[in-house]
Amino acid sequence: DRVLVRVKDLTLEKADEEVWVRGRIHTSRAKGKQCFLVLRQQQFNIQALVAVGQHASKQMVKFAANITKESIVDIEGVVRKAYQKIGGCTQQDVELHVQRIYVISSAEPRLPLQLDDAVRPEVEGEEDGRATVNQDTRLDNRIIDLRTSTSQAIFCLQSGICQLFRETLIRKGFVEIQTPKIISAASEGGANVFTVSYFKTSAYLAQSPQLYKQMCICADFEKVFCVGPVFRAEDSNTHRHLTEFVGLDIEMAFNYHYHEVVDEIADTLVQIFKGLQERFQTEIQTVSKQFPCEPFKFLEPTLRLEYREGVAMLREAGVEMGDEEDLSTPNEKLLGRLVKEKYDTDFYILDKYPLAVRPFYTMPDPANPKTSNSYDMFMRGEEILSGAQRIHDPQLLTERAKHHGIDLEKIKAYIDSFRFGAPPHAGGGIGLERVTMLYLGLHNVRQTSMFPRDPKRLTP
Repeated sequence: DRVLVRVKDLTLEKADEEVWVRGRIHTSRAKGKQCFLVLRQQQFNIQALVAVGQHASKQMVKFAANITKESIVDIEGVVRKAYQKIGGCTQQDVELHVQRIYVISSAEPRLPLQLDDAVRPEVEGEEDGRATVNQDTRLDNRIIDLRTSTSQAIFCLQSGICQLFRETLIRKGFVEIQTPKIISAASEGGANVFTVSYFKTSAYLAQSPQLYKQMCICADFEKVFCVGPVFRAEDSNTHRHLTEFVGLDIEMAFNYHYHEVVDEIADTLVQIFKGLQERFQTEIQTVSKQFPCEPFKFLEPTLRLEYREGVAMLREAGVEMGDEEDLSTPNEKLLGRLVKEKYDTDFYILDKYPLAVRPFYTMPDPANPKTSNSYDMFMRGEEILSGAQRIHDPQLLTERAKHHGIDLEKIKAYIDSFRFGAPPHAGGGIGLERVTMLYLGLHNVRQTSMFPRDPKRLTP
């Protein structure tokens, strides 16, 4: 009749209590008439002792020592105060004295990778010659890799980002919407789409929910957001590109100026960062043990620079680039370092991009025909959001599409959305995996995608 107890709840307050715990055997070590087990549950673990005595025979000690790593077991025992801190366990002040042990599910004796190797910092492995696990091995055996304390912490924190995103926007009066992922034409008029067979014709996987977000604004929803998969058929094998990722998308009508939307999106991200600091310190610390990183810094209100100011900072640092030239990835990173040095923030907004480097639906700046009402947001020198005020006038939208050489027939449904009265509006899309990666200071987006899809990986 006992209730299962979580490993993370086994603290000094539970000392001398009889408990029932379920977990995985992380390690086992027999020593004479004793066997020491480490029982793991997600990112928490505790030492368990099986010793010959009133509750355990020699056979039970031998049985415990032979349970294979990663097997799931139920343990009945008593929580005891440890004589000294137990290194290598999250629960360092107590241990579990085993009375009974049951194997619920036995793991095969040969594992494709060792979890201790998978959580070892790469530098540490290089220094003492111990094994580390490369990325392909991790992803080929993702089920095992996801059991590590680091992976558990990464995806708990990622779940927190989604939760905080929803909480913040609902509090701000936004409505969550669900948009189609199978569409009849390319979302952004481009070629980087996946074509799928659709009965007797072809369809495409959505590159963005933008059209549907904007249609909802035209339907007087005023403020909408959605969380869902986004597909990009780009043959980009970089540290930050995926062919499928989770988009956190926002769209909002405004009254006077598109900066109302910029400020709302920036504040949403700030609330997420603050929430992560307050609620997920355990996860942040767990990840930093394997991947050390400086804590993420941000300002409130968020720093906003105009594109020309960013270009001026780069030129001062010796970069040669034109006023209407887009930022390259190296220049993005350099600008991030320069902003950090000058303003001490890892998060900032770059506003007023050149019109020439933005999509056809971007609203031109009425005060300067060469710039646009568009913006990107950056974390640690990498873009995490691209957004703009959208053109809501069908005539201007048609002119801009022609200027970009886009086939009007292919975007007819998009342009027609604005023919029956559309309020001024703006929005943007955020990549969930990229935000998680950059907040934690990780080096590859595949670490923050549970089952990543890229041009070379379609499994597991």
